[in-house]
Amino acid sequence: MRFAYDLWTFPAVIFVILGVLLVAGFAAVLVWSSFARARAEKRFGEPKLVEQLVTYDATQRRAAKGVLMVLALGLALLALARPQYGKGSRLIPATNVDVVIVLDYSKSMYARDVVPSRIARAKAEVAHLIQSVPGVRFGAVAFAGEPISFPLTSDGAAIATFFRQMSPNDMPVGGTATAKALELARELFARDATTKDHVRRIILVTDGEDLEGDPVTVAQKCAQEGTAIDVVQIGNTAPEVIPDVDQNGKIVGIRRDDDGKPLTTELSAEGERQLAKIATTTGGLIVKSEKGTTGIDKITARLSRMMREEFAERVETVYDDVFWIPLLLALALLVNDALIFDTPWRKPWTPAKIALAVVASLGTLSLIVLVADLWRARSRRARA
Repeated sequence: MRFAYDLWTFPAVIFVILGVLLVAGFAAVLVWSSFARARAEKRFGEPKLVEQLVTYDATQRRAAKGVLMVLALGLALLALARPQYGKGSRLIPATNVDVVIVLDYSKSMYARDVVPSRIARAKAEVAHLIQSVPGVRFGAVAFAGEPISFPLTSDGAAIATFFRQMSPNDMPVGGTATAKALELARELFARDATTKDHVRRIILVTDGEDLEGDPVTVAQKCAQEGTAIDVVQIGNTAPEVIPDVDQNGKIVGIRRDDDGKPLTTELSAEGERQLAKIATTTGGLIVKSEKGTTGIDKITARLSRMMREEFAERVETVYDDVFWIPLLLALALLVNDALIFDTPWRKPWTPAKIALAVVASLGTLSLIVLVADLWRARSRRARA
């Protein structure tokens, strides 16, 4: 048996203490009144003489009524705690999870500080992520200066193919429009009516900061909607040259500016703070690339663990409220208390009265007293 309320929390402990003090105080008052009555009888006169003036000694009956009242009060307090009893188990279905992967396809993702390149490694690890968490619905957003999307689907292979068949050279507009990409991810969730009842996450993989929009504001909207954003920061503060890649994916040199100087990519301190703010605002995770890795594997491990532990199908014990049992017992004790008179019933007992008393007693104690009364009445008639 257990209780619906945790009795070890601070408010519950106070309730238990007050309840015990209430029952103990009520019992103490009954005991004190019994001793006070005995002292009053001694002051009234000699006990033997007083006993001859009393037609019936109701001390035992009063004690029984007091015990019934204390027990009824204790059972009523027990019912307030809502006792529960396990009746079986039920299967809790797995939580539905929707994930939109937002992958940066700017030209800087051709940088080769991650082998074979940032974009190639990111696409491979995204495909591994999709394969590692079966049962999750995925959507996709590829972005540079403008985002391109693929709607939510249970076909993870289609999402992996979407990312694999694209390259930074396919993006119509250059740049890093992170805010637009996150806004499009929000729209993917909004277009699917079922996502409102699902766990929603966005995984942002990028190597740069958004110099045009305000992705933190978009992240705040996601947080209000209950969508978390995990951020994979591939870029670092050290400058990295950007290879020049042709349409066939072959490196043909190094990208240069109008003055012929090599173009490099690096993430500023402000950009790092921006990406960290996106994650922390929504309660997501921020990971950084290190030692030649993108960091997507950390997101994969975390999401896989959540699918096994937090969102997985599980068996849960079902508890049924049984507060009515102590409540009915308390009511039965109160009825017994009302049926036990200070003196025996002296009027003739007819079969109808006996049957009515048996039905109304709702307990054994009053039945015992009833039998005792009948036995005394029979004895008195026999002596007469």
